[in-house]
Order: sequence, then C-alpha cells, then structure tokens
Amino acid sequence: MITIGQTPRIDLTPELEALLPGVELIERGVLDGCDDVEIAGFAPEPGDHVLTTRLADGGSAIIGERTVMERLPAIIARLEQETDAILLACTGAFPEMDSKKPFFVPDRIIAHAVAAAAPSGSRVGIVSPLAEQREDALRKFQGVLGEGREVLVAASSPYTGTEAELRAASRELAESGARLIALDCFGYTAAMRAAVADETGLPVVVARSVAARIAAEALGAGA
Repeated sequence: MITIGQTPRIDLTPELEALLPGVELIERGVLDGCDDVEIAGFAPEPGDHVLTTRLADGGSAIIGERTVMERLPAIIARLEQETDAILLACTGAFPEMDSKKPFFVPDRIIAHAVAAAAPSGSRVGIVSPLAEQREDALRKFQGVLGEGREVLVAASSPYTGTEAELRAASRELAESGARLIALDCFGYTAAMRAAVADETGLPVVVARSVAARIAAEALGAGA
C-alpha cells in the first residue's frame, strides 16, 4: 500500500487488513523521511492538482500532485520487488503509471462503482476533503457518470474536520437531491460512512472499502 503521506497509517491499515484477510500489508509513504520544511515545499503550485494526506504524527498536509508524481515511480519500482500487488491509497486523478504487478487505483475504481450504483437520471453527492478539489471531483465523476446524472460536491476533511462538519456536508448534498453519496478520499473511515448514512438515510460508497474489496477479489483474499 502506498500512501501519498507518511506511514504508519494507523487510521487506515486496520480497516484494510480486515478487508484483505490473509494478505500481508506492506506500507510505504511518498512523504516518508521528509521533515516539516520539506513538506511545506511540496505545496501545490499554480495549475497543480491539490491533494491532502495524513502525516505520521497524526497531522495532515496539503501537497501538489506534481510532487507525488516525481516521487511515486521509485516507490512503485521498489515495491514491485517485494509484493504481489500494489494499492494506491489515494483517490487523486493521477496519470497512467507503469507497473509490472497488479496496480489498484482508487480514483478509477470509486468513479465506476458510483456509476454502477447511481440510479439513471439521479443526482449523486460527492464529499471531497477540500473545497479546492471541487472542480477535480466534478470532472472525474461527471466524466464517468455521463450527462444523464448530475454530480454535486461538498467538502469536509477526514483529517482536520469534525463529525459535525461531515454531517453538515452530507446533509447539504441530501437536501440538494442526491440519492447516493460517495466519500472521495482514502482518509474517510467506516465510522465516517456510518455517520453520513445516519445523517442522510442514503446509500454511501467509501473509497477505501470499495478499492480494498476489488483488490481482495483479484488476490483471492480469504478464499
């Protein structure tokens, strides 16, 4: 598993391990070994895609996709020597990347999962971590869902936000007519999914569990 932040991801790996029984999980982070000064230098540049992630101390950082793409290929190459498959723990819309092993990219997985579940002609609500990610989220989901379904976006960070803020964002989507909600970041937890479902009464799709279940199916985990 590659996070775009730092390891260990104690907020993430226990849930992934439960969804991937019998699989040994190896963690690597794009920001592993980086100090605060270095991380501050990875802030998004003009025209860069904005990403947010968790740090090893429990804090969070906002970084640019350009930095991730500069550092990611070397991590993938090293993990290919150690693992049977690689899961990218981020829903950012990254360019295609070469890998000699099965490579699970949640960005594409969650968009198609939502498209499969959303009723024809419906509105679909997307919760993204940052308001700055709204246009990226609209482009990603609308491109897969097509013109027959409308995408609505609200923001609430899984790292710095509160449950009350998450409930408010999801309620905003439900009141705007969403019939399904997707939590579009690997930082959203099962508990956060439960809070959104409780607040709205709607079906909720969570990036980490959808991606992990696809990986488990492909790897025959638990079989």
